[in-house]
Amino acid sequence: MTRVEIETSFGPARAELHCAEEGVAVLMLGHGAGGGIDSKDLVAVTRAAQEAGVHVALVEQPYRVAGRRAPAPARQLDASWLSVAEDLSARFDDLPMVFGGRSSGARVACRTAAAGQAVAVLALAFPEHPPGKPEKSRQAELDAVEVPTLIVQGERDPFGRPKAGHHHELVVLAGNHMLSADLEGVSRATSEWLGRVLRPLT
Repeated sequence: MTRVEIETSFGPARAELHCAEEGVAVLMLGHGAGGGIDSKDLVAVTRAAQEAGVHVALVEQPYRVAGRRAPAPARQLDASWLSVAEDLSARFDDLPMVFGGRSSGARVACRTAAAGQAVAVLALAFPEHPPGKPEKSRQAELDAVEVPTLIVQGERDPFGRPKAGHHHELVVLAGNHMLSADLEGVSRATSEWLGRVLRPLT
């Protein structure tokens, strides 16, 4: 594992790199609004991706690196994420990039997929709406993604359940927004999906 600091317009971001033996792609994973890159589902996905031959970069947004708990505005999150993606693409010799993350990080991955030329998106615990406010849907962020997308959601997630689409798969597992009740299911869904979406690229 290697840690690198990457300059963005909003301060340094940090990426923790977990390399596969012979990586065919890079999976960038972002954290939730108030959480870090050590959440159990991100750790499980990192291991599953490495075993599937995918390099993983766990990305800490500049506000987290600076020690702040409150998330930055969406515009700053997206711009910082794309700066990190550009840097990592060069480090990994322009391997295909998969964008992903949990909760807020999943939203960033969806919003930036087109601009960052991601080949696929992995959304863990996508917050479909704020708890108790289904009228404030964020489904449009998912629907705008035009590459293969896997959504892994807890069946009792208070942030709701997104709808699947024609190239958006939805896997519902036991548990809530943390996805820690069935980490084996998270790993299995991730590795099976990565193998499928990356096969045409190898």
